[in-house]
Amino acid sequence: MGKTLVLKAEVREHTGRKALQRMRRQGAIPAVVYGHKEEPVAVSLDAHDFVEGLHHGQRLMDIQIGKKKEKIIVKEVQYDHLGKNVIHADLMRVDITESIKVTVPIELKGVAAGTHEGGIVEAHAGHLEVECKATDIPEKIVISVKDMHVGDALHAGDIGLPEGVKLVTAAGMVLVTCHTVAVKTTEQVEEEMPAAPEVITEKKETEEAEAPKE
Repeated sequence: MGKTLVLKAEVREHTGRKALQRMRRQGAIPAVVYGHKEEPVAVSLDAHDFVEGLHHGQRLMDIQIGKKKEKIIVKEVQYDHLGKNVIHADLMRVDITESIKVTVPIELKGVAAGTHEGGIVEAHAGHLEVECKATDIPEKIVISVKDMHVGDALHAGDIGLPEGVKLVTAAGMVLVTCHTVAVKTTEQVEEEMPAAPEVITEKKETEEAEAPKE
């Protein structure tokens, strides 16, 4: 296990919207530390240190609040509407001797054989839920698709996991498929086209022409 990042945090006294906006302008990120049957604590983190840790794939970190240091994992991160800046984080206390359930991102690798057969590869999930010790959390799960042909599908239970990591996601869940793209014929397109709307003015003129004159 490599060196664990130590996050220095301060307890947040104010949690209103204006206080949060001011905090973010000053280079801090609001977060909540919870778990292990202890009361949740609202804290602020240094944005640069936290984001750097995320970019290096660190999920397990130490957090120091005053004189107290605890092990935490990054449970959830919220981004702004552009998906660029972190605006909030949920941090869960952990014991490195215990197993925990976490979600791990999936990364597809390789060029599927089916793409040379006129097929395309489609991902149906971006994460897997697994159970393992905090020190064994994989940064990502790489899935090779190079042997997939048209009509093939990979399920969660087909994926090899690192030692000490147990699958929690249902084994039958479809993760990736390789299939052809259905091309519609001209007749099919014409059948799906909506019928032309009735022209009311023409109907009215016809009715007036057929009406008996007084």
